Amino acid sequence: MAADLQSLQDLAPQVAEAPVHVQKLDAQGRAYATGKRKNAVARVWVTRGAGKIFVNDKEFTEYFARPVLQMIVQQPIIASNRNGQYDVRATVSGGGLSGQAGALRHGISKALTYYEPELRPPLKKGGFLTRDSRVVERKKYGRKKARRSFQFSKR
Repeated sequence: MAADLQSLQDLAPQVAEAPVHVQKLDAQGRAYATGKRKNAVARVWVTRGAGKIFVNDKEFTEYFARPVLQMIVQQPIIASNRNGQYDVRATVSGGGLSGQAGALRHGISKALTYYEPELRPPLKKGGFLTRDSRVVERKKYGRKKARRSFQFSKR
């Protein structure tokens, strides 16, 4: 009976340990991540520095002229209390400015977690590590847009 009980305990499922996140840097000491939103893709490199953010070789305040978009880009840095400690270089393509700002925010968040893995909990809590999967619905045949029908006429 005791041998049967021991064999049952051996069959008990092993509790999986939480994954350990380690620092991922390239040869130049940069953390790289890709952020996406709608049809926009942002390739982001994060290094230690004075807090400068460059998007497509322009200052981010010049590239994103609207204050709302500038705020969106800076959200992960402010949420992790690392304002003025990291330089960000990014190339964005595809989509519009709003999607590009969201993609850049996603990429900065991922790159910060690669540079400093202990920043993952505050960024995860803020929802910055989740890829916003909403995309534009495709147009259907027989319709004017994705869902809009042509105007009905009785005669």
